[in-house]
Amino acid sequence: MTQPLRWGFGLSPDALPLLNRLLEAGLIDQIARPAQGSHWTSGELPSLLAREWPHSNAWIAVGACGAITRLIAPLLGQKESDPAVVVLDPAGRFAVPLLGGHAAGGEALAQAIAASLDGQAVLSGASQHRGLLALDAFGRSWGWRRGSGDWDGLMKAAQRGEPIELEHRHGQPLWQGLSGLSALTGASPERSGNSGRTLVVDVEQGPGCRWHPPALWLGLGCERGTSLSLLERAVENALRDRGLAAEAVAGLASATRKADETALLELAGRRGWPLRCFSSEELRAVPVPNPSAAVLAELGTASVAEAAALLAAGVAGELLLEKRIERANTDEQGAATVAIACAAQQWAPQRGQLHLVGSGPGSLDLLTADARRALAESSVWVGYGLYLDLLEPLRRPDQLRRDGQLTQERERCREALQLACQGLTVALVSSGESGIYGMAGLALEQWLELAEPDRPAFSVHPGISALQLAAARAGAPLMHDFCTISLSDRLTPWEVIERRLQAAAAGDFVVALYNPRSLGRDWQLSRARALLLAGGRPANTPVVLARQLGRREEAVSLHNLGDLPIDQVDMLTLVLIGNSTTRQASGRVVTPRGYPGAALR
Repeated sequence: MTQPLRWGFGLSPDALPLLNRLLEAGLIDQIARPAQGSHWTSGELPSLLAREWPHSNAWIAVGACGAITRLIAPLLGQKESDPAVVVLDPAGRFAVPLLGGHAAGGEALAQAIAASLDGQAVLSGASQHRGLLALDAFGRSWGWRRGSGDWDGLMKAAQRGEPIELEHRHGQPLWQGLSGLSALTGASPERSGNSGRTLVVDVEQGPGCRWHPPALWLGLGCERGTSLSLLERAVENALRDRGLAAEAVAGLASATRKADETALLELAGRRGWPLRCFSSEELRAVPVPNPSAAVLAELGTASVAEAAALLAAGVAGELLLEKRIERANTDEQGAATVAIACAAQQWAPQRGQLHLVGSGPGSLDLLTADARRALAESSVWVGYGLYLDLLEPLRRPDQLRRDGQLTQERERCREALQLACQGLTVALVSSGESGIYGMAGLALEQWLELAEPDRPAFSVHPGISALQLAAARAGAPLMHDFCTISLSDRLTPWEVIERRLQAAAAGDFVVALYNPRSLGRDWQLSRARALLLAGGRPANTPVVLARQLGRREEAVSLHNLGDLPIDQVDMLTLVLIGNSTTRQASGRVVTPRGYPGAALR
């Protein structure tokens, strides 16, 4: 399916540098430019807007709010179908969601733009002002699709402070812990009996305002050459008769022999539903209520629709609709069998995103714009509690925090990846740089273990490493070749660490030591110093001890390798050891770019 575009335009040529930044960051898909020259001719921009408005999902405009309002006013239709419009000042300091704040995702887009530009999103909606959850919009970031209901009535009731009744029946339940939700509902409200004040998360249709998680699997079997219209009718009738929402469909499931069936592929493509196919052996192993001897004789399995639906739904999947046959009308050909199963967990990796975020040493001033944007876009933050504490000022009431233990890196990666596979946008947070002794490698290993269709989007967002900040605080100690070595033998045998230390000494590298000393490992740093000294490193080699970098407790001190105060070092300290040419002067450390006799070129 063709995705609607996010356009960017400016009212003056001065907007182009800012628009190019947004294009490079992936926040817009295309820049609208005058046909000739640098200025819009009379009627040119209104004509472009009118032509592309129905096919777009967002417009990012650089200019005055009043001028933009007059431009788009003739195009306004229904808020459910209008695209988002976000207005920026030419300096990129403020992002204002002028239109489609909730329904079209304008507020979320403004927040992502502001994070990327280190600006501020100016949100005037009542939900944002009061720190409340935007009930009519938040579900998209949880991988859900919005269904029927009096959404205007629900939002107005919430703004009046009336209690909202919540019903969670299917899908990821963690959303119930959002702080913006507890502020909205207060202590468990009594059932109001008013469906206009009820929010339901469910795979079924019904009263109230409904979000539908992707948990339904449609098992389909069909004759060769079956018409697309027949398949569409079979699916629509099955969902309607069982009272299930099409928005809750996670995907289609069938037999491997049907993987090239034209109508089946067209149906999947039109609806944006992934297609899972299973071998006859896999299908044959599934107990079903309605096996068929004829199907067994033809395909080697007694069931396609029911067995495929249950296999796709996974462990604890439940068959909600047993197989039913749809036959061709006079202008169609073929026949189709449909069954529907519901999974215990929602599944939509094609909607999910896993962001590996390096949070920097700790100060929010040192957080990269790329990392800020990833955090702003994520509905769930997963990380070690101390690191999340440092980022807490940036977390909104519609974002959930999931704290993990210090030694449970694999479990944190697994949880973050599972949530992303369910269709959520997730930030997995490491301190410093996530690709340097962080979570990026472990998360990528687990991601690669998934089958390709089951992988959510995966991206790594760089942060500032403790090594970089320690060097900046000390002066310029990394002007020549350097290496980093972790002294933790929890994941690396000490024999390997010793060989690396000896190699670093022999190569005369500047050395940064991570994880240098803890209560349970208090001898490794002394051994590392001895190895470097034995390898020819002079005793007067400058050493930088940098502790709690980027935080209020930050302390940086300069020492020599020979009399290094090892008892002052802990796991929050980075030890930076110069090479044979590194020198200390006036409270600064410098390593020359070249060795004596070498010429800079």
